[in-house]
Amino acid sequence: MPATQIQSVGEDILSLPMGHHVKGFLSYLTVEAGLAENTILAYGRDLRGFLLYCKGSHIQGLQQINPTVIHNYLRVMTQDEKSEVSVKRSLVAIRMFLRFGKLMGLVEDDFTPILESPKVWQRLPVVCNKQQVIALLNAPCPEEPYFHRDKAMLELLYATGVRASELSCLKTTDLNLDIGYLRCIGKGRKERVVPIGKVAIHAVVAYLRLLRPKLAKPFSGNFLLLSRTGRAMSRIEIWRLVKKYANRAGMPKNLTVHTLRHCFATHLLSGGADLRSVQEMLGHVDIATTQIYTHVDQERLRNIHKKFHPRS
Repeated sequence: MPATQIQSVGEDILSLPMGHHVKGFLSYLTVEAGLAENTILAYGRDLRGFLLYCKGSHIQGLQQINPTVIHNYLRVMTQDEKSEVSVKRSLVAIRMFLRFGKLMGLVEDDFTPILESPKVWQRLPVVCNKQQVIALLNAPCPEEPYFHRDKAMLELLYATGVRASELSCLKTTDLNLDIGYLRCIGKGRKERVVPIGKVAIHAVVAYLRLLRPKLAKPFSGNFLLLSRTGRAMSRIEIWRLVKKYANRAGMPKNLTVHTLRHCFATHLLSGGADLRSVQEMLGHVDIATTQIYTHVDQERLRNIHKKFHPRS
């Protein structure tokens, strides 16, 4: 996603009160904090909603914002039936914006520590069993014109657990198919190396040999996955293709690209992989984020219970 899109988010809210401060805040996140572009875009959208509320409440400057204003805004979001996750995410964006204001000398007091976040129930990720994943991986039809690309895409998502945004940015130079690994840039511009299995390597080699040369144009660069026009596939295109093949394979309707990432982690743990290794492959900063997958491996828990419990 190009940086110009981040710039456009700032331009979009310039007409709102404090809009120029938000534009400066987004630039700060881009240049100084080095946050992922999708994260910055999300902050821009959340702050736009807050500025619209401020405009309707006749709040023109940062100095007029206080805990009551923020609590009233969160209450409005709740009345509009926004999810708890959306409310919490908006509060995080407002907190960071106000801290930026304190850093830049735009406000005197930092009251963000006293703002309480709504309690959010931890939702277990959707995970499919191995038979369901195999059905999804086999959903592309060999007679279809983009079979090799789509097959390589699905195999890579499941074999490595990369995010759709990471896969869309992947270049041919990021893969070492002889040794069997790929290098990707994740959230916060952090680089990690992830092994690739033999099946995924075979699918990628077939795509590189049989289809990618036909899709490539002078402007294609080294991007691995190309659209029919020769441009790098976006994460939205990847999402749509995964949904297409999920429907074809009769998968759950709530399956997303991220579901394959969940399956990757859960199936590794059920096969005996240690948590630290899975954390590294997923690119999680905090191992607590990875630990959620220890709660969704129900089949392994049932087998352990059946094997060891005297009354099973």
